[in-house]
Amino acid sequence: MASNIEWAKQKYNEQYEVWMPWIEDTFLKYFTKDNKASYSTKEQLDKTKVTGVEQVDTLQDNVHGVVAGQVGQGGLLQPVGDLVSKEGLNRTERAGKDDQGGYLPTGLPGIPGLTK
Repeated sequence: MASNIEWAKQKYNEQYEVWMPWIEDTFLKYFTKDNKASYSTKEQLDKTKVTGVEQVDTLQDNVHGVVAGQVGQGGLLQPVGDLVSKEGLNRTERAGKDDQGGYLPTGLPGIPGLTK
């Protein structure tokens, strides 16, 4: 019985590792103008508010939105944001693996066994 439970936990974790980054990316794509890079940038910049003055906080929010928007959907640096989201943040969530389960890009010829 214990082996069945362990197997189920392992399979759940494998599926979670594969699907959760995709779900997050899809949600951000269709319901916001962010990718993970712009969302993370905005989230980190929001932590830098130094005053309690409403006008200054509003100005900071607008600046943060502009900065984060440059790497988000439609931004000048969207390709960079998309690359950072896919190859940086998603790989971090997957312990360095890509969406195919390998450590190196699948189209890259290399040492056998390193890609899986």
